[in-house]
Amino acid sequence: QLQLVESGGGLVQPGGALRLSCAASGRTLDYYAIAWFRQAPGREREGVSGIITIDGSTYYTDSVKGRFTISRDNAKNTVYLQMNSLKPEDTAIYYCAADRGLYISGRLSTTATDYEHWGQGTQVTVST
Repeated sequence: QLQLVESGGGLVQPGGALRLSCAASGRTLDYYAIAWFRQAPGREREGVSGIITIDGSTYYTDSVKGRFTISRDNAKNTVYLQMNSLKPEDTAIYYCAADRGLYISGRLSTTATDYEHWGQGTQVTVST
């Protein structure tokens, strides 16, 4: 059974940086599509970034392009989200998610309901 655990969230000032980690166990992430989502109070869960680790294909939502970078460490079976130049509007709970079917089909989905496996989330707060 695939398990996902996020870490790395916290409170930062605007312009600061955080590196989120999504550590997987039970299965290798090589055969899953993996995505980062975020959800702010009163807002719909939003797809932020995604990767198919077997070939490194990635996507980013427009609001984070140039600021966030998704990456992987195969040896640690972990996916990261490096978040730079953080803005107050980045404040949210950040979740990692994975799905085998999306990997098989080669789709990089930003729809939360397309993902089967989810971590518990890590809070990111960007505030003065």
